[in-house]
Amino acid sequence: MIKIDIKNLRKSFGSKSVLRGVNLAVNSGEILCVIGKSGTGKSVILKHLVGILQPDEGTITVDEIVMTNSDETTRNSAISKFGILFQGAALFDSMNIFDNVAFGLRRRKMEESEVKRIVEESLYKVGLSGVEDKRPSELSGGMQKRAGLARAIAVRPEIMLYDEPTTGVDPITAGVVDNLIMQMRDSFNITSIVVTHDITSAYRIADRIAMLYEGEIIFIGTVEETKNNENPYIKQFIEGTVHGPIKVI
Repeated sequence: MIKIDIKNLRKSFGSKSVLRGVNLAVNSGEILCVIGKSGTGKSVILKHLVGILQPDEGTITVDEIVMTNSDETTRNSAISKFGILFQGAALFDSMNIFDNVAFGLRRRKMEESEVKRIVEESLYKVGLSGVEDKRPSELSGGMQKRAGLARAIAVRPEIMLYDEPTTGVDPITAGVVDNLIMQMRDSFNITSIVVTHDITSAYRIADRIAMLYEGEIIFIGTVEETKNNENPYIKQFIEGTVHGPIKVI
């Protein structure tokens, strides 16, 4: 069953064309990793999904709800299905971890006793029980990532978007983050889109991998299909070599 269906998505900023007709279908419950060189528009796709950006052309459908060219109520019903883990966790420095995780729940006017239960459960899920009173600055980078994930899953999203979740952490912590992404899928049947440069991480977690190049999806397939692909653009990216058709600036 298709959870997200992106068709002919186009977006330009001034004279710079970033998305040039992206077509991408994401299946319910799968982890789809989107790879590609920096500046190719991977994060721009995520911003369209959560309504930060509106496309110049194309449609985005979530659970048969057409987000594009729709009224605000319809668009918000689709956006409410998403949780997002930003690249830098994006925690509020002025709040302790409890209040950070509780932020989205309190906007839903929940009883404080229910907020407390969900916050504690969410922090337990990501292995952070006992840090409720700490500030983000008191946590390591990896712990901040997990706190950001706890905040995202506290509102029980159907779909999680991850923007470079393993950037800036050591390989062991990256493995922990990857395991958490898979646990969220397995525990809550969450559909996940992971934007990443980390091909090792993509191989570890992905059901399928899509490559974005010059504003278009040029490949989508399983991990094995990615590893064995003879497309020179894909081979150069996954091998991390300067020799190939992708220009190195």
